[in-house]
Amino acid sequence: MKVVGFAGYSGSGKTHLVERLIPVLKLRGLRVSVVKHAHHKFDIDHPGKDTHRHREAGAFEVVVASDRRLALMREFEQPAALTVHHLLAELWDGVDWVLVEGFKESNLLKIEVWRAAAGKQARYPDDDFIVAVATDSAERLPQATLRPVLDLNDPDAIAQWLVENGDRFDYDPEKYA
Repeated sequence: MKVVGFAGYSGSGKTHLVERLIPVLKLRGLRVSVVKHAHHKFDIDHPGKDTHRHREAGAFEVVVASDRRLALMREFEQPAALTVHHLLAELWDGVDWVLVEGFKESNLLKIEVWRAAAGKQARYPDDDFIVAVATDSAERLPQATLRPVLDLNDPDAIAQWLVENGDRFDYDPEKYA
């Protein structure tokens, strides 16, 4: 399994890029999974549904499955500080690429998504885990870099770069244990 993070401030286009990369990688015959960091309380369940009722009744975990999908919901009794590595361990074997959105402070190799128009500071000068910068304004990068600068609006080229550099993104969970 190969794992790459996408880091950047809110509004930089991380979700849009990941959304556009998934079908491009799938067209290459690759199985793609996504790990997403949520900053706020979120829910994927709806009041009145059986699974929601089970959770509300106090179930620690609810797994719901059909012949087309599976969802696991786990309720933490106390706040849990899960790392991206905890979430990667939950994924099913047989995934070729995992695209990680968020977890900008993680020790995963990452592509920074940066837009000059967003008015946010770039992270790449201070983050050794950023291995490339995807931007729509390369000429306005705040600091020169030897890292590859990728066109944020060309997901085909970004996917090609990932595949060509795939060995760099091999994930070894023992390395992070």
